[in-house]
Amino acid sequence: MKKISILFLILLLLILGGFLILGKQKTNIKTSQPGENKKNNMITETSPAFQQNGTIPKKYTCGGENINPPLAISSVPNNARSLVLIVDDPDAPSGVWTHWLVWNINVQTKEIKENSLPEGAILGTNDFGQTNYGGPCPPSGTHRYFFKIYALDVMLNLSQGAKRPQLEQAMINHIIDQGELVGKYSK
Repeated sequence: MKKISILFLILLLLILGGFLILGKQKTNIKTSQPGENKKNNMITETSPAFQQNGTIPKKYTCGGENINPPLAISSVPNNARSLVLIVDDPDAPSGVWTHWLVWNINVQTKEIKENSLPEGAILGTNDFGQTNYGGPCPPSGTHRYFFKIYALDVMLNLSQGAKRPQLEQAMINHIIDQGELVGKYSK
C-alpha cells in the first residue's frame, strides 16, 4: 500500500511539474524582455549614416559633434501603440553602458532626424547622467553600439528622466516586436 501511495505522489508531482513547465513556456513565448533576440523581426531600423555593423561616423561621437545619427524606422506592427529606442554599448569596461533612452515615440514615426527627438517622445537618463543622446566614446579598442527599437502595445506612464531599469520594468509583457541596428566605433 505504501508503494502505491509513493508512486501516486511521484506521479502527481511529475504531472504538476509538467503543467508548471508548460505554463512557463507559454508565458515566455508571449513576452520578451529588453535585450532578448527574437527571430523574424518585422520592425526594421536603418541609418543613412552607417550600415549594419559598419563604422559610426565621428560626427555622432564624443570626439565629434556628439549628436544622434539619423535613423529610419519601417515595418512597425499594426497593433503597436508606441516605440522605445535604447542605445547601448555592451563592450564598455564596466558592463553595458546606456547612451540614449527614448520612449513613447509615435508609431507613425518613419525617421528620427539627425540631432533631433521625435515630437512627443520622452527622454530617460543615460549612463552619463544626462537626458540626451551621449555618443560613442570608448576608452580603447573598437566597441559595438546597439540601436534597439521596440514596438509596444501600450504608451508608457514614465516621467522624463527615468532610468533604464524603470524603463525596462515598464516594458515587461508589452513588447510585441523589436529590431536593432549595430554600429561600431573606435577612437
